[in-house]
Amino acid sequence: MNILFICTHNRCRSILCEAVTRHLSGSRINAFSAGSQPAGEVHPLSLKFLAERGIATTNLRSQSWDDFAATTIDIAITVCDSAAGESCPLWLGNSPKVHWGLSDPSKLTGTDDDIEVAFNTCIDAIEARINALLGLDFESLDTPTLVAALGEIHNNANQGSTL
Repeated sequence: MNILFICTHNRCRSILCEAVTRHLSGSRINAFSAGSQPAGEVHPLSLKFLAERGIATTNLRSQSWDDFAATTIDIAITVCDSAAGESCPLWLGNSPKVHWGLSDPSKLTGTDDDIEVAFNTCIDAIEARINALLGLDFESLDTPTLVAALGEIHNNANQGSTL
């Protein structure tokens, strides 16, 4: 299955999702990330906190969703935080879309400890969602059932449930 994680600038949350998914899923999921207005570089703290967890950061780059025009994407997942008033870009690819809002740790100001906590909280949330996805027999689910299951994973995360 090919999953494309989308965020406007593709420098933090979508990058974190791509890296965590690749790390946890092995060969079950091909994870990519992209943005509508890519920043052109990955946020350095994204790389730092992924590396501290032993998650590979090689080949991570900020890129445009246009780079995936010829790639079959099974599910596109937007990760902008609508609760913070961010508007998610509308990807016009033909694949089904799901929203998994995540707070942007790269926008936090505060102490180094506060920022580290924010990044690790975001990575923990992504890991929980990806582990919930990996707990599904998603290879045998039809697309509407998979989309509903991914939506439920997001809803459970927002209600504070353990995934």
